[in-house]
Amino acid sequence: MSQDKVILGSEEWCSFPELGIPTIKARVDSGAKTSALHAINIAPFIKNDSNWVKFDINPIQNNLKTIIHCEAPLVDKRIVKSSSGFREQRYVIQTSLKIGDSNWPIEMTLTNRDSMGFRMLLGREAMSGRVLVDPEKQYLLGQPTSESLKELYQNSEKAPTGLRIGVLASNPELYSNKRIMEAGEMRGHEMHFLNIKECYMRLDAETPEIHYRGGIILNQFDAIIPRIRPSITFYGCALTRQFEALKVYCLNSAAAITQSRDKLYSLQLLLHSGVGIPTTGFANSPLDTNDLIKMVGGPPLIVKLLEGTQGKGVVLAETKKAAESVINAFKSLNANILVQEFIKEANGKDLRLFVIDGKVVATIQREAMPGEFRANIHLGGTASIIKPTAEEKRIAIKAAKAMDLRVAGVDIIRSSKGPLLLEVNSSPGLEGIEGATNKDIAGEMIKAIEKNFRSKV
Repeated sequence: MSQDKVILGSEEWCSFPELGIPTIKARVDSGAKTSALHAINIAPFIKNDSNWVKFDINPIQNNLKTIIHCEAPLVDKRIVKSSSGFREQRYVIQTSLKIGDSNWPIEMTLTNRDSMGFRMLLGREAMSGRVLVDPEKQYLLGQPTSESLKELYQNSEKAPTGLRIGVLASNPELYSNKRIMEAGEMRGHEMHFLNIKECYMRLDAETPEIHYRGGIILNQFDAIIPRIRPSITFYGCALTRQFEALKVYCLNSAAAITQSRDKLYSLQLLLHSGVGIPTTGFANSPLDTNDLIKMVGGPPLIVKLLEGTQGKGVVLAETKKAAESVINAFKSLNANILVQEFIKEANGKDLRLFVIDGKVVATIQREAMPGEFRANIHLGGTASIIKPTAEEKRIAIKAAKAMDLRVAGVDIIRSSKGPLLLEVNSSPGLEGIEGATNKDIAGEMIKAIEKNFRSKV
């Protein structure tokens, strides 16, 4: 009997003739009961007095440009629990599956599988009595070349032409920058990495311009994503302002980035918006070190250089003597300093809430390395998923709004007085938060740009 069965590997290519899908890569999963097909824009409708459903599919992995419009008879609506425990109601269709030389009808649920590697999951109900699976093998029935894929899909509709988006940053190899470029390309946009140091500008009332290495004129962009490292804030913001003058949409404005980089001004803005912060003192080379220490409740306390970032220029002074010597050392540099109360009960942990377009899209808890007093992934701290409270979300959204940032990393610390805001970052890194939460944050940033252009249509 087994001779009549089709032998499949753990991944195979199949097709759905009735849906007009010439070939699609499927994950063969006998652990899943139901088969599932990636679908977007799902809408039920009536055809010849019967229930049908229409939907769109991007049949090729990592390609959002190619779209096929499908319709099929609606069999059922079912609550399906995914492998991660998430329950959702899905439409169920019946259609003909062609795999190798065999062809038989199967039931499939329709769901958005954008976060999954495969556009199609072949479950055991569809395989029962017809298939044997060799999990160590793949593509036992062959696989198309990229040329034949192009040919098969040459007549399918192309998604609307993408935007021309520039990532204005310093290091093309940085995880965050690579991910943003990747996410934009995947969604069908033309992505360009623009190195800040290789851009220069012409200020002119009639024809302002931005030039790039070798004199290329950068005036044809739809949108810019500024990712400006602190050491070149001034020049990076000047370029961002020039793009804004050319009516290019910037995901974070130059004004918002500039004020977020001024620790003192940003704290004043946040307090003005009613956001709580740890008690903070500020001075320029203070003469009255004693009163400054007393002002924030005495030691232990944190001393920060006003221009420091990523945990640099931040010192914990555990005694009054230590606080005095750190403040006096900074004083000898003629530096502006912040002195801040130390939240001991936070235990070296803080929260990073990632805000895009007024919504918290992901949250992680960062924990300091043993012996360190503050959480910092750049300095070897660890990140884990955590569910923020409604109050923490409210603070993060309010803080991003107060700073006028569309994209912000908001750092919050849990104290005995409730959640307090530490700082707001205008170029938050993606590696720690994407790695811990497994969310496509770069994709969310691209979606925020798309949303802006849709609202103008």
